[in-house]
Amino acid sequence: FGFVPEETWMAGLLPLSRGIDALNTWIGRWAAWAILAAILISAANAIIRKVFGVSSNAWLEAQWYLFGAVFMLCAPWTLLMNEHIRIDIVSSRLSERARNLVEIFGLLFFLFPFAAVLTYLSWPFFYSSYLSGESSSSPGGLLIWPAKALILVGFALLLLQWLSELIKRVAIMAGLIEDEHAMVGHHAAAEAEVERLLADDQSKPASTTDR
Repeated sequence: FGFVPEETWMAGLLPLSRGIDALNTWIGRWAAWAILAAILISAANAIIRKVFGVSSNAWLEAQWYLFGAVFMLCAPWTLLMNEHIRIDIVSSRLSERARNLVEIFGLLFFLFPFAAVLTYLSWPFFYSSYLSGESSSSPGGLLIWPAKALILVGFALLLLQWLSELIKRVAIMAGLIEDEHAMVGHHAAAEAEVERLLADDQSKPASTTDR
C-alpha cells in the first residue's frame, strides 16, 4: 500500500466513519426485530390454517419480505461487527501489517466492486418496478417494489460501510486508532475463549469430596 495519508486528513474522515457505523448499527438493530415478526407471522399463519382451514399468500410473502429485510439491512452491521464469514488459514499466520494490507486489498478489489456494481444495478431494478406498481402474481399477494427497494437500500448501506471500514483500516495502519477486532477470525476467538475458561477453572479453589 505504501502511502499513509496525513494525520489531519485522516482525522477529518474518522467522524464520517463513526457516523456511518452509528447509522448501520441503528438500522441493523431495528431490522433484526424482523426475525421475531417473521416467526410470529409464520406461527399465526400456521395456526389459522390448521384451525380455520384458511390462509393467505400475503402472509406467506410477508415472511420472505421480512427475511429479505434482515438479510439486506443487517449485512452492513455484520461487516461492522466483523461477524461475516471469512477464511483465516493464511491471514492468521501473517504479521499485523500484512493482515491490514490484505484487508485493504480485499476492501478495494473485492468488496467495493461488488457493492458498487450491485448498488448501481439495483436502482433501475427497483425504479421500473415502482413506476409500474409491480405486485405479486399470486392471488392476494403483496406489492413487489418494496422488496426490490430493500435490495437497493441494503447494497447502498453496504457501500457506505465499505467506506467506513477502509477509513478505519488506513487509520489503524497510521496509528491513529486501535484495531477493535485485532483477534484474527472466529478460530482464534474460540481458542482465546478456551484459554479464558481454563484460566478461570484453575483459579477456582479445589473442591473437597466426601470419601
